[in-house]
Amino acid sequence: MVSTALASTLARRNIHYGWVVVAATFLTMLVTAGAMGAPGVLIKPLQDEFGWETSQISSALAIRLILFGLMGPFAAAFMNRFGVRRVIVFALATIGVGFVGSLFMTHLWQLLLFWGVIVGFGTGLTAMVLGATVSTRWFTKHRGLVVGMLSASSATGQLVFLPLMAELTERYGWRATVLFVCGMIAVAALIVLALMRDRPADLNLPLVGEIHVTPAPPQATGLATLLASPLAVLKEISGTSTFWILFATFFICGLSTNGLIQTHFVTLCGDFGILPVAAASMLAVMGIFDFFGTIGSGWLSDRFDNRWLLFWYYGLRGLSLLYLPFSHFTFYGLSIFAVFYGLDWIATVPPTVKIAADRFGREKAGLVFGWVFAGHQLGAATAAFGAGLSRTELESYLPAFFVAGAFCLLAAILAITLRKPGITIRGAAVAH
Repeated sequence: MVSTALASTLARRNIHYGWVVVAATFLTMLVTAGAMGAPGVLIKPLQDEFGWETSQISSALAIRLILFGLMGPFAAAFMNRFGVRRVIVFALATIGVGFVGSLFMTHLWQLLLFWGVIVGFGTGLTAMVLGATVSTRWFTKHRGLVVGMLSASSATGQLVFLPLMAELTERYGWRATVLFVCGMIAVAALIVLALMRDRPADLNLPLVGEIHVTPAPPQATGLATLLASPLAVLKEISGTSTFWILFATFFICGLSTNGLIQTHFVTLCGDFGILPVAAASMLAVMGIFDFFGTIGSGWLSDRFDNRWLLFWYYGLRGLSLLYLPFSHFTFYGLSIFAVFYGLDWIATVPPTVKIAADRFGREKAGLVFGWVFAGHQLGAATAAFGAGLSRTELESYLPAFFVAGAFCLLAAILAITLRKPGITIRGAAVAH
């Protein structure tokens, strides 16, 4: 097989196959994140063709964001039961079905079905829990770096494809953008089929940073047991203040990123006379700075108090959102916003994952983060719908940006109320 031959070739050069798995995962998360971000440049064309209001379109995007988050804890269960490669390919096929179906839609309920339910379900299977699963299964050494890289790919993918998609939409219509997304999905699926493997033991390899091969754990008794495990963990952690603080801050994280900027920034700029391609290019700049900001955050999270990192991340994000309405939407003003906001787009992920592992133990960290990430997407859905409603009812997006900025300042305060590192929750093992 391709992976076996490639693993042998890389081993002779002292390169672990885990980095190939990281590359395939990076591509998957990049492409699915691009699919998540695509509707941000398609709101206006859908309004023009079908006469739907912003709030109506936003309701479909809100459903998609909710499912994207709620699938996280259960995606881990599916990966344990069926394997990472099968789940990824199934997820990519599901997303493709949603986008292909949208080519023929004529009614609002079809938008809700294709872009809300089907795309939301498919992208939820490849959410950030995928990155956490791959990094845990393949790496002992460099795990923080891998988490930062894969987290960055998720946010960057939502932004870097937007200029091209905006150009395609402007020149050839929104259906050309949908076909482009389908093409990216097909390429990613083929690469995953060829290169992805579930565990190092599949290739008789140890984890990166270890010497001995770790055999795959015994399979659970059945799918029902695996599906029940996220609910059991939720019941256990829901009695702790740490979980609810992480959940609340990540709710605000989603409120101030995916649901607001990713979904509505292009349309917001259009209200001030900025063309979609130019606005999408500014989002791409944010994505580039986010890539370096998130990897840097992963490096910092191994060396400094993660509570204070979150304090600064949320505080600076809040100030940047409060600044945006006063930027006058000039090139200079938006460039300042793009740099500072971009560096902070998803930098909150590594410290949040680290805190979850420290407080609840490494074995439960993935499931705990899955539920915290569900809070992120509930916040994103709230902003996606709320900002659309603001524009429809108040004829302005700006109130939504002031609200999001204020909530970010609240999140900064909540972050420093967390217990200091080293305190164990309910006997969970502390990872140092």
